[in-house]
Amino acid sequence: MDKKDIHAAASHAQEKVIDVLKTSLDDAEGLLREAAAASGERADELRELALKSLRATREALYDTQDAVLARGRKAARATDDYVHDNPWQAVAASGLVGLLLGLLISRR
Repeated sequence: MDKKDIHAAASHAQEKVIDVLKTSLDDAEGLLREAAAASGERADELRELALKSLRATREALYDTQDAVLARGRKAARATDDYVHDNPWQAVAASGLVGLLLGLLISRR
């Protein structure tokens, strides 16, 4: 899988999670409003539906967190492999970044 495919998959997953979160939160908000206006058994039913919607939102967030952590671990492994394969390039890049940061900080 190349970088374009990875970015496209990540973007699609992010859009999907955002859509699920928006829908779930909108549903829960509407159900809680109805529950506030209703009484008795109907209010209990609406509250339960709102709780289910919030649980689904929580699960979607946990799934997203797991996916982000997995991608982070994969990026860290790739960086570690690159540094081990190209140590002098990594040292040069780190030195250049340090030099640039030093120049930026000294100008303030």
